[in-house]
Amino acid sequence: MLTNKSLPQPCSGASADTLRRRASVNCLAGGERRGGGKLVVRMVSRPEASPAPADGKNVLNGSAVSGINKLLTSTVGKSTNILWHDCPIGQPERQKLLNQKGCVVWITGLSGSGKSTLACALSRELHSRGHLTYVLDGDNVRHGLNKDLSFKAEDRAENIRRVGEVAKLFADAGLICITSLISPYRSDRSACRELLPNPSFIEVFLNVPLALCEARDPKGLYKLARAGKIKGFTGIDDPYEPPSDCEIVIQCKVGECPSPKSMADQVVSYLEANGFLQN
Repeated sequence: MLTNKSLPQPCSGASADTLRRRASVNCLAGGERRGGGKLVVRMVSRPEASPAPADGKNVLNGSAVSGINKLLTSTVGKSTNILWHDCPIGQPERQKLLNQKGCVVWITGLSGSGKSTLACALSRELHSRGHLTYVLDGDNVRHGLNKDLSFKAEDRAENIRRVGEVAKLFADAGLICITSLISPYRSDRSACRELLPNPSFIEVFLNVPLALCEARDPKGLYKLARAGKIKGFTGIDDPYEPPSDCEIVIQCKVGECPSPKSMADQVVSYLEANGFLQN
C-alpha cells in the first residue's frame, strides 16, 4: 500500500512566482503498482482554485468541464494541452558564462557559392578567438534530423523550418549558430528570422553568379540538372530569390572572389561591431 510517508515531497526547482505566473499549478505525487509489484510514481497537477463560470462548471483549455479548475495550457500546431516551463537559468546567464551573445548567422546562396566553406572558415576564426559556435550545414542535417525529407517544395520548406527552430535553440543556449543552406525562398528565410529577436538573425548572402557556381560544380549537380536527371534544381529549373534586405552581402565575381578567411573576417567584423563578441 502506498502511504503518504512514501510520497515524494511537492515539486521543487521552480519558484512560487514562476508557478503562479505560468500556470498556477501545485505539484502532487501519485503512484500505483504495476506488473511484478514494481512501484511507478507519476506526477499529477492540481490547479489552484479559480472562479467557476456562471453555469457552475470550470474550464479546461477553453472548454467547460465539471469539477476541473482552469489550466493555462496552450495549443501549438497539432500539440494540445501543453505548458511552457521556465527555467531559472536563461539566455542572459548562459551568455554571461560564454562571454558572447547568442545569434544565428544564416548563410544563403546558390549551390556551389561557397556557403559551407564560409561556415567552416567563420567557425574556425571564431573558435580561435575563444567563441563557441555550431554549424548547421544543409547536407549534414539531411544525414539525420531531416533524412526523412525529399527535395520537393513542401519538404524543402519543412527542411528550412526545422533548421530554423534548431538554430533558435542554439542561439538561446548562447552559441553563435552558423547555418549554410541554399534556402532559396525569401518567405522561408523570413519565417526563420521571425523566430528570433531582430538583431539576432544575421543573413549573409553569398552573391555568386550562376555561371561561376556552375563552373565550380563541386558535386556535379549542375551537370546532372542540365542533363535532366535532377528536377527542381535551384538556379536551373527552380528559382533562387536573393535577399532584399540582408545584413551582409559578400560579392564574388569571376577572378575576383575573396578568400574564405577574408569572407569570414567580414562576418566577424559585423559581429564585433554589433556587440555579439563581448570582452
